[in-house]
Amino acid sequence: MPHQAIPILRVSDALASVAWYRRLGFEEDWRHQYEPGFPWFISISTDAGATLFLTEHHEDCPPRGSAFLVTNNLQALERSLNMTAELMPWGDREMLLIDPDGNRIRVSEPGPA
Repeated sequence: MPHQAIPILRVSDALASVAWYRRLGFEEDWRHQYEPGFPWFISISTDAGATLFLTEHHEDCPPRGSAFLVTNNLQALERSLNMTAELMPWGDREMLLIDPDGNRIRVSEPGPA
């Protein structure tokens, strides 16, 4: 039976967070709000199949969470963000990004097999 794990990240402004995550290649899939003025819960994903849930609901998860994303094109992200990935001792290249709410997003590209 296939499974998929989806990290839930607490954010203070979900709509602003969607804009921040677009820089990483995410697009909004859907959003839910029980009624006007209530907190947002938004699903974002990449074409490669990575999905994150962004929530303004305080009881969904603690603040300052983390997610580990794997890509096969870290160089494109390095160029778009004007950052340099670090070569890890095990051969992967990784970048650590921190979103406006303090969530830690580590992006990794596997090294040669």
